[in-house]
Amino acid sequence: MAPTTSLPRLLGRRNESDELSSLVAAAKAGRSQVLVLRGEAGIGKTALLEVVLERAVGCHVARASGVESEMELAFASLHQLCSAFLDRLDGLPAPQRDALGTAFGLRSGSGPDRFLIGLAVLTLFADLAEDRPLVCVVDDAQWLDQASAQVLEFVSRRLAAERVALVFAVRDPDGDGRLAGLPDLQVAGLGPHDAAALLQSALTGPLDPRVRERILAESHGNPLALLELPRGLSTADLAFGGDPGDTTTSLSLRLERTFLHQVELLPPPARRLLLTASAEPVGDVPLLWRAADLLGIEPEAATTCEAAGLIELRDRIRFRHPLVRSAVYRSATPSDRRKVHAALAEVTDPDLDPDRRAWHRACAATGPDEVVAAELERSADRALAHGGLAAAAAFLDRATALTPDPARRTQRALQGAQAKVTAGQFAEASSLLTAAALGSMSEADRARRDLLLAQMSFAANRGNEALPLLLEAAQRLEPLDPRLARTTYLDALAAALFAGRFAAGPTARHVAEAARSSPPAPSAGKGDVLLDGLAVRFTDGFPASVPACRRAVRMFTDGELSLDEALRSAWLAASTAVSLWDDAGWDVLTRRHLQTARGAGALSALPLALTSRVFVHLFTGDLTAASSLVQEIQTVSEVTGGVGALAPYGEACLAAVRGEAEKADRMTASCLEDFLSRGEGVGVNMMQWARAVLHNGQGRYEEALRAARDAAADPLELGPPQWALVEMVEAGVRSGDARAAAEATDHISAMARSSATDWVLGVEAASRALLSDRGSAEDLYREAIERLGRTSLHVTHARTRLLYGEWLRREGRRVDGRTELRAAHETLSTMGVRGFAERARHELLATGETVRKRTTEAPTELTPQETHIAQLVAQGLTNPEIGAALFISARTVEWHLRKIFAKVGVATRRELRRSMVDIDRASASA
Repeated sequence: MAPTTSLPRLLGRRNESDELSSLVAAAKAGRSQVLVLRGEAGIGKTALLEVVLERAVGCHVARASGVESEMELAFASLHQLCSAFLDRLDGLPAPQRDALGTAFGLRSGSGPDRFLIGLAVLTLFADLAEDRPLVCVVDDAQWLDQASAQVLEFVSRRLAAERVALVFAVRDPDGDGRLAGLPDLQVAGLGPHDAAALLQSALTGPLDPRVRERILAESHGNPLALLELPRGLSTADLAFGGDPGDTTTSLSLRLERTFLHQVELLPPPARRLLLTASAEPVGDVPLLWRAADLLGIEPEAATTCEAAGLIELRDRIRFRHPLVRSAVYRSATPSDRRKVHAALAEVTDPDLDPDRRAWHRACAATGPDEVVAAELERSADRALAHGGLAAAAAFLDRATALTPDPARRTQRALQGAQAKVTAGQFAEASSLLTAAALGSMSEADRARRDLLLAQMSFAANRGNEALPLLLEAAQRLEPLDPRLARTTYLDALAAALFAGRFAAGPTARHVAEAARSSPPAPSAGKGDVLLDGLAVRFTDGFPASVPACRRAVRMFTDGELSLDEALRSAWLAASTAVSLWDDAGWDVLTRRHLQTARGAGALSALPLALTSRVFVHLFTGDLTAASSLVQEIQTVSEVTGGVGALAPYGEACLAAVRGEAEKADRMTASCLEDFLSRGEGVGVNMMQWARAVLHNGQGRYEEALRAARDAAADPLELGPPQWALVEMVEAGVRSGDARAAAEATDHISAMARSSATDWVLGVEAASRALLSDRGSAEDLYREAIERLGRTSLHVTHARTRLLYGEWLRREGRRVDGRTELRAAHETLSTMGVRGFAERARHELLATGETVRKRTTEAPTELTPQETHIAQLVAQGLTNPEIGAALFISARTVEWHLRKIFAKVGVATRRELRRSMVDIDRASASA
């Protein structure tokens, strides 16, 4: 809304202006603020952003605007916002510095994870705010490029105690599009009195009352409409009334027509200058003049355009309103648009801005053009290197359309589809795959197409639909690309393990048979050895697979891991270590997997890495660490919007191990319903194992047996089925089903003979002890306790001492039984394994020993975020390290710590570490 001399600058916007003033004041006081101004075109959002900037006296200021024609250029808007502060890049932590530098093209490197870039921007903003408050405004956010939008939304959701205000204006009145869920302010039309006053201010002559009422009614208080609609009427229409015009077209289109009418009154050179400016998204005035000179446009054209009030040419190009830009561009003929894009391409520096030059050349193309298509392909490569997956896909999409050779067009379509699959744009990828199929496809092309379809299916839903597609793709690739074929077989095997009992068509055995019959790899890498070992397991059985599987685990634990190996195969290698009952290998691989995912900022891979690590802690008894990781999984899911998210495996199983019956029952039931609906067999196994643990701890042995039997239906599957065998033995003996217990023990014994680790030999000895008579049971219990004592599996070790103590008491050896039961009770209580600790307490009472039920004071009322931060402090992490783990700034960590210290009643981090043991124990017992 333009200022006038007779009216307040923002007529009728006192409430909105007051709210924005309060927002800036709060940010200056150290309370970060985020607000999204939502409303239709012309409602006054840009004017309200100017209010924010006026209140930002004494602050750092950053501003950016989304531009419709620039939506495909990765991080373009983010670069606008941060460009004034890039001298501070070197002060960021190295991974963040490199990620942001790569995104902006200042450094070379592989494409960084977009959430690591988000953390880098968050840290940059927090560092700036240490000097003085930072106020950022982003106009036309509906036209932000996808990469910038994701980063800014990430930052908006992670701001807390920084002195930062971030205000967006978006043309989305309903609030269900971009930036949904952030605090917003609906900018509505002016009230009748203010609307009438604003309309009157725009008039220079008399206005027929009927026309006045029509404009007021049709504008619905939209300030731009009130100022602009009268311009579309003749003097006679204004004075005497006339044709009411089109009242059915949307207001935005009618405003565009009003602006277009003003443009049409200009001489041709001025119209050409406006069209050139509308096609130039950066707002670079010198570049516009170079293009205008090439087009033969004289400088007087600019004077004409500015006199009409349609554009300003000062430090940068500014249209009176985005609708002016869109009206000018859309109304031009295709031939005129191509001419201005050709001129802009000609004057754009190919070294400094090759991607925008390529885009202009593409828009100027009149038909297929291999030179331009190749240039776009190079732009796609650069976009990938900067982490701009969406931009790379857009370049390749356009390159495909411009490629004259059918075979080359198919290749580019497949490349574009791959970029879109990686970016999670499955619908667009499907369109490109359809385009590829219309061309001339070789057998290799069809194999790549099948592989992409399979990858889309598996990424979208880890159920059973992807398995046959992956297997078919691997078989197609065998004669064409043996290395890729074997990698795809490993992916297919992973899909088979996820599907488990719900595998549709091919099963893990089918994949294994196909993999074993495929050509061997030229040189056996880690993945090849892992594939070979697992293929033998599912064809020839567990004993035959042990040597190859053991070799694969050793290669993963001892050798250097590439990023692809760490993120793609490490979890499967860790699961293989579990299948070998190798607790040391399991520990190493899950730790390295998690460290790599965190270090690379690969948030889409982080949920799986965190979940895998949770289960190690469930067996070692470090439930504080497990709880911390569960909180981190929830944080990652929040900041990524669920990208790469898994079902809450860790949280449900942690509740079961802790003995939190109500929560565990609720979560496992919910998860089972989800797994059954989408065919995720591994999830069913995991939840049934959790139920077996919970029920064994409660002494509900018949229920435990049913759950364990279901989880152990196929003992060859990795992980939970083997753990469920152990639960099945205990539940079978205690419920009187010795046959079920004996069958489970036989399975364990078969694995023990081949694997022979202390873990499996220990649980085998304990299982046989449960089934043995008086003569041999004691020796077996002692052997089990000794072997498990040499492992890191403290929960299993303590539970075995509980079993031995129970046996001793039943044998009438109360004194000996008390020793074992007391040790089991203390260990299980300390770890927070509540159900089994209670079993131990009841057994001690039965020996005649008085044992008071542990009554720890209620845990301090920390929020989940505060609890997580306190747990990370207890693990020795610094504030910057905690901030990186939780995707918040170090300043916010410090702000939380001050509140934690006050609540817990401590003054130092050392005191907090000591207190966290008691807090976690109390939480487990609450």
